[in-house]
Amino acid sequence: MVQNALVITRTFDAPREQVWKAWTDPDIVKKWWGPAEFTCPVATIDLRVGGTYLSCMRSTGAIEQFPKGQEFWSTGTYTEIVPMKRIVVSDHFCDSNGNVISPKDVGMPGQWPDEMIVTVTFEDMGDNKTKLTLEHAGHPKEMMENATTGWNQSLDKFAAALR
Repeated sequence: MVQNALVITRTFDAPREQVWKAWTDPDIVKKWWGPAEFTCPVATIDLRVGGTYLSCMRSTGAIEQFPKGQEFWSTGTYTEIVPMKRIVVSDHFCDSNGNVISPKDVGMPGQWPDEMIVTVTFEDMGDNKTKLTLEHAGHPKEMMENATTGWNQSLDKFAAALR
């Protein structure tokens, strides 16, 4: 495990193939990406080693610190893909064209690295259940609680998208 890595494990009532698809199909990702008070109007995925993703989280305005319509874009490059088992991808803040930008450019506090790494594993638990483990490495210590909350809210939406 990498230093400053957020790790969340969830078991979903769905077969591994369905969980994998929900994580890798842009149309499904749009249903769950981002915390509870955000939508995902844009999600593109080129799921291959060397391929990239681009996503947008847009505030609904329900949280005072994020005005309605404020967008946070992210991009990354897939470095490892083991179908139905594991995905490793870099993670960067970016503009709407996918150009990497500094987290400070979008008003993020703390000492952010130039690159974070997301590792997701998918484990078949039998009985149509799948254990998903997410590791998001590189968050500043002072942002870990917010990041954990955001990911848990996203995974709540992910569970709903599986139904």
